[in-house]
Amino acid sequence: MLSRSVVAVVVPAYNEARLLAVTLATMPDFVDLIVVVDDASGDDTARVAALTGGRVRVERHAQNRGVGAAIATGYRAAVQAGADVIAVMAADAQMHPDDLAAVALPVVLGDVDYVKGDRLAHPEVRRIMPRARRWAGRVLSWLTRVAAGLPVLSDSQCGYTAISARAVAGLGLDRLYPRYGYPNDLLGMLAAGGFTIRDVPVRPVYGDERSGVRPWHVLIILALIARIAVRRLAADPQRRARAMSSST
Repeated sequence: MLSRSVVAVVVPAYNEARLLAVTLATMPDFVDLIVVVDDASGDDTARVAALTGGRVRVERHAQNRGVGAAIATGYRAAVQAGADVIAVMAADAQMHPDDLAAVALPVVLGDVDYVKGDRLAHPEVRRIMPRARRWAGRVLSWLTRVAAGLPVLSDSQCGYTAISARAVAGLGLDRLYPRYGYPNDLLGMLAAGGFTIRDVPVRPVYGDERSGVRPWHVLIILALIARIAVRRLAADPQRRARAMSSST
């Protein structure tokens, strides 16, 4: 527990048997539940997770559904288990466990509904993160911020996050984009729902793992950002109409 709140961590995993054990072994002691969602892996991901035992619970998808769908499955399982705050950490050890308390604490204290890690704010980002990723991250963050109508947003693509159970209950998880690009879609949904969002600096971590990012992923993200903007523009007249009717 962290400040008397039950903390769960969702670990979406697809063919991550090699690094999953390291990720689970370094999870902080204050984490009460770890939900590993095996997204129909073809390796020993589920077996590695099951061998860890203790606070680890394994959810499996019969078919590969994507990282966004895996996180939605993990959110539902964590809320059902009684978690107050649910974080997300990748299975490939690219998220430093020492940053988890800083990511989760604003949600635990009730200051915000959703915290997102910000690698771009870390003082070592220029040395650690490849330049192309830095610039792509800044551009996509700006576009997402404008589309969602957020006052501040940095590193929209960072998946190191924490969310309140209340916010999970208020989201339509069935509508969340199921694959790569889900962070942008989720940010748009949170903004549309009036939930509060905060950036927290986290360490950029890169090892010997191969990036799964492909050029077409950027096109998908741009399409999702456009959808966020369209949804917001469509909702604004409805909000104004409701406000006018309630004032008369």
